[in-house]
Amino acid sequence: MKNISKFNGKSIMYSKFRPDYPNELVMDMIFENTLTSNSIIADIGSGTGIMTKKLLDEGFKVFAVEPNTEMRMVAEEKLQKYKLFNSIEGSAEYTTLLKMSVDFITVAQAFHWFHVKRFQKECQRILKKNGKVAIISNERMAATSINQEIEIAYKQCCPDFNGFSNGFANSEEIYDRFFQKNYSRKIYNNPLLFDKTGFIGRHLSSSFSLTKGDRLYPNLVEALSNIFDKYSKDDVIAVPNLTKYRCGFVH
Repeated sequence: MKNISKFNGKSIMYSKFRPDYPNELVMDMIFENTLTSNSIIADIGSGTGIMTKKLLDEGFKVFAVEPNTEMRMVAEEKLQKYKLFNSIEGSAEYTTLLKMSVDFITVAQAFHWFHVKRFQKECQRILKKNGKVAIISNERMAATSINQEIEIAYKQCCPDFNGFSNGFANSEEIYDRFFQKNYSRKIYNNPLLFDKTGFIGRHLSSSFSLTKGDRLYPNLVEALSNIFDKYSKDDVIAVPNLTKYRCGFVH
């Protein structure tokens, strides 16, 4: 339950400033898994609907499963025009979806919040025969100076900061345990471009980040502003980022 409330008060900022995923990735995912207009997809941990929208734009029926009420309401407002959009109050471990009811599962920027073993069992329950799971994440290129300075700012100001992506972005072992052997892995270069408002907003949208009532909030905003001024060119900053795609059958 603790994780469900982590984005309370940040849903609008999350929807507005969080980065998208490469169109090339979506096309590759559709082709690789022979998804068709009849395929039913569950987007689990769907948040404000960033990946859900991309799937709806391709004509899929999507069950967007999200436990956080604020995030789910933002998605419902944003995606209400799509007839194939289904908003579901549920979690990765208990989606509420029927047994063997979906052809494919996507998880975008949410896997690090899940109880992996329980999510595995839920995937096995709701997937049709030969259904696969795709786990997608935007991961910072941590060795770059700009991301190192952002990390320092978080460490100095945010007591709940445990590292990007909850501390295990680059742990391959957890994916090896989740998927069966020979699962697909692809990496897309996806630098994130922001103006100053977007750069600061993106970094205030993180679960561990601060809100206006926090004592060190002004310090964090100042640190982010200084980083933008240092690294931006023509009022735009490019944050080095890789989008990683992993897809296969679950154990």
